[in-house]
Amino acid sequence: MDISRRKLIGTASGLTVASSMFSMPAWADNPIKIGMSMPQTGPLGAGGKAALLALKMWVEDVNGRGGLLGRKIDFTAYDDQGNPANTPGIYSKLLDVDKVDLLIAPYATVPTAPIMPLVKQRGKLLMGNFSFQVNAKVKHDMWFNNAPWNDADGWFAGFLQAAKDSNSKTIAICASDQEFAQNLANGVRSGLARTGLSSVYDQNYPPTTKDFSSIVRAIRSTKPDVVFVASYPGDSVGIVNAAHEIGLGPSVKIFGGGMVGLQFTPVMESLGSKLNGIINYNTYVPGMPLKGIDDFFKRYTAKAIAEKVDPLGYYLPPFNYATGQMLEQAINASKSIDDKAIAAYLRSNTIDTIVGPVKFDAGGERANQRVIMAQFRGVKDKDLEQFRSPQRQVIIHPSADKTGDMIYPYEQARKA
Repeated sequence: MDISRRKLIGTASGLTVASSMFSMPAWADNPIKIGMSMPQTGPLGAGGKAALLALKMWVEDVNGRGGLLGRKIDFTAYDDQGNPANTPGIYSKLLDVDKVDLLIAPYATVPTAPIMPLVKQRGKLLMGNFSFQVNAKVKHDMWFNNAPWNDADGWFAGFLQAAKDSNSKTIAICASDQEFAQNLANGVRSGLARTGLSSVYDQNYPPTTKDFSSIVRAIRSTKPDVVFVASYPGDSVGIVNAAHEIGLGPSVKIFGGGMVGLQFTPVMESLGSKLNGIINYNTYVPGMPLKGIDDFFKRYTAKAIAEKVDPLGYYLPPFNYATGQMLEQAINASKSIDDKAIAAYLRSNTIDTIVGPVKFDAGGERANQRVIMAQFRGVKDKDLEQFRSPQRQVIIHPSADKTGDMIYPYEQARKA
């Protein structure tokens, strides 16, 4: 595995493997070193590059204000390719060779899970990055997951509420045979009893699956009211395409749920009108009233276009910038970069960020969950700019963020 370093100088190529370098005065000789891995190639690479750009923005902002505790931030990020086999070696190198002070986790559950025992053994704080329940068994007391969910209920509550509101009785569950998707699907399974839904189809598929036509045909044959999918980006595209080509059948009222990828600009743009009617989880859509978010996106968009990464960046970038804000506030408040001091502050305080106030529970997950369920409507083909409109993704859950009522059944919603 090639993990050679390059200096981050604000170019797209510099994001592959990065360490920030700025012209700084004498205090720059003793930087605070922050390190991580991030997928910049592979199936999660598009999202990873966008997230990394947001972290770079935070580093530039902090260093422009004079750094933290009178010291600049030196930021190192290696490409893990979204491969869990790569992350333990990368994080060992960050600690033993690069001698970083603080760690940020890679994006996603699967690449993060293998490093949890390492960081716990070393007694290091780890800022999570959209992982799901990776600390449930490890129980590391210095883990803080910056994601708008906590447990599986935070993900599926809105979807199952939509099923209940549509008077649905049966559900088909389709999930990738990977840790994230299985955790999510298991949560849905455990929630069926209290919603009155009965399962008529429940299958896992190998992560290497490319053709989803047989799965969609099998789902259609069971005539479910609801189709819940837990998938990664490439799978999500394949499933949506197969559903569009074959059809899910007239019985289906709701389709979607836990499909990762439908939040990414390249995926939304490529699928276009095939997205219409789908109800899926999200973390941010235009129109959500969050302090500072508009200024962030104004600056992010200009940089993203210049560096040829996701120009909208709604999914990961604001949360990665917020991770920096959390570290900044905790370091300034504790006047320390000691892992335990930072952890004590994060555990005891609500942090103001561009994604809203964030409070952690005892396990390092969000105490104030805010996962939204949004329905795609009126999406046209080959039109990126349309996704800046609040009307393309209508929030149906939670009630505090709701911007419209759900349209169902699915075939009717596709035409809305």
